[in-house]
Amino acid sequence: MFTNPFSALPEFIAAGHVQAYVVIMFLLVFVGTLLDVWHKKSAKWFSIKAKELKQYATREVGAGEKVGIAMKVVANEVLTSGEFDNQKRRMSHLLMMYGFIFFVVSSVVMAFYPDSGAIWPLLWHLGAIMILIGGLWFWLFIRVDVFAEGNKWYKVHRADLFIVSLLATALFALLWSFTHSLVALILFIVSSVVLFGGVLWSKFAHMFFKPMAAYHKRITRADGSWELLPTQTRDDPEQRKRHSMELLVDAPMEMGLGIKREPPNHY
Repeated sequence: MFTNPFSALPEFIAAGHVQAYVVIMFLLVFVGTLLDVWHKKSAKWFSIKAKELKQYATREVGAGEKVGIAMKVVANEVLTSGEFDNQKRRMSHLLMMYGFIFFVVSSVVMAFYPDSGAIWPLLWHLGAIMILIGGLWFWLFIRVDVFAEGNKWYKVHRADLFIVSLLATALFALLWSFTHSLVALILFIVSSVVLFGGVLWSKFAHMFFKPMAAYHKRITRADGSWELLPTQTRDDPEQRKRHSMELLVDAPMEMGLGIKREPPNHY
């Protein structure tokens, strides 16, 4: 039977401290995401790109159709990660995503409402376990530089900050819950601060960027601009003008799909 882990906190950590910590973590994510958007100029890029492609649109996309496209993005790219062709990668991502949602939501509920019921401790532990399963599956067997390039799994780069801190947070959370160890609690706090406070240096903000990119892509399909990419055969002069790679302008349309014929594991 899983119990609320926050009920076993040391006496010097009051409920108000835990609630303040949760609020600070949310603020770190919010501010970090804004800084990431400003630093990478994501919003500016989408705005400029939308204006640039508008002149190539063949039809106007109405407000109702835009709402429908947004709902498709939520159903496909967000809720089911339908953009992943690799089903193993998709399952790994879904485990981590829903595990993270369960873990965060149940943490907030239990921090502010300690007597909220037995379902929240269950979701908290289940979420942490799902994160570990999905994350370790990705880290050890799916990660490109491990699977395709033959690098060792223990080689860590700055780009790995998000996944490493996420795995560490879930691992130390479970260790703290099962052992009530002060060391595990401290490591859990440190790793979660790195996770939520390192948004500007990690891929955390990517989870907000991806839906916008998917929406932008679907809009260009609907209005006919197609991001200036070829949509039919390259025999059509107008389609050849759309191709960004000069070497492939006159190539057959099926050329370039070799990457999908077999897994890239030739290291």
